[in-house]
Amino acid sequence: MNITPNLTEKYWNDLFDTYEKSHPGVTVKLELTGTISADAKLRQDLAAGDPPDVAQQITPTADTASLFADLSDQPWTARTPLADQYAIDGKHYVVGVGEQIQSLVFYNKAAFEKAGIDATSIRTMDQFTTAMGSLKDAGFKPLQTAGQWVTGSQFSMMADAGVLTADPEWTAKRNDGKASFAKSDYLPYLEHYKSWIDKGYLEKSALGLTYADGQTSFLNGKSAMYIMGSYFVPAADAAKKSDGIGVFTMPTDGAYPSGQFGNISNPYVVVNKSRHRAEAIEFVKWATTDPKAIRSQLASDANLREGFTYPMSSLGSSVQKILDKAPSVIVKSGKNQPIAGFSDELNKQIQSLYTGSSPADAADGLDKWWNSQS
Repeated sequence: MNITPNLTEKYWNDLFDTYEKSHPGVTVKLELTGTISADAKLRQDLAAGDPPDVAQQITPTADTASLFADLSDQPWTARTPLADQYAIDGKHYVVGVGEQIQSLVFYNKAAFEKAGIDATSIRTMDQFTTAMGSLKDAGFKPLQTAGQWVTGSQFSMMADAGVLTADPEWTAKRNDGKASFAKSDYLPYLEHYKSWIDKGYLEKSALGLTYADGQTSFLNGKSAMYIMGSYFVPAADAAKKSDGIGVFTMPTDGAYPSGQFGNISNPYVVVNKSRHRAEAIEFVKWATTDPKAIRSQLASDANLREGFTYPMSSLGSSVQKILDKAPSVIVKSGKNQPIAGFSDELNKQIQSLYTGSSPADAADGLDKWWNSQS
């Protein structure tokens, strides 16, 4: 399981306790991913001969589908969010609780007021960069980031909104060798990002922060903007800071508003080598179809699912309005699913920009890595 400031170890244990009470004889043991990705943890466990029964936060690809149980014979899977978008050759290997959007920029309203910035006027990357300069001049740290997985993920939330709105099939083309990072619109976004480091809009020391540290820094007003997914909202609500925080859709070098980079939320897979396959499938069915379990997971991470509602803060309502106005939700799945391990490599290359690599170096590194995996 993936542990976050919203989805804590206590949260999951409390949720799974309710399952155990209604399923005598079944014990749900929580295993944490630690500092590595869920995909890396699964590969580690499989290599050690100790596979989990169920894994979360993993998106199967055509190359990795054999690791997971084919749930297509389970009628309930077709009714879970984004089921068709995540199908592989028409088969369902992953099921989720809801969906989330991630091409969002949260901002401190007081900082914007002091710097004289109108958030509704920020539509292009140049305007975004200009706003950072104004915030720095006003005495604020313009943009919050962190180490761990955050660095690369924030870049995806930014760049994918622009690149994949303009060309939704870009990842499929990269998979077919018909596109590259070095000769695509990803390079200008790498250049924007590197310029923010060079101008001090992103602090190099931030790589030493954990995800939770970065989030806390923004919530405490130490930074003015924070690129993050809709799952940030519960953290702001819990800190009672929602009313002082605004949100706008990610600026791009192209269409505005762009599509929202999004994905399935709380995705579950049953591992093929599970020693308790039937019980694992029954548990995943409960986690993704039981109304109480669904509402609990949606509300805990501010995710969305058609037919399910829950009370939202003003910030949550603002995020919902952005989703309502978005021309599309961009999902990396099926033929548009990156090669397994890409998120780790992207994170590595984005962090290399902080230690001297150029945007061209990073783009070339991504291409070389991708080609080496094909």
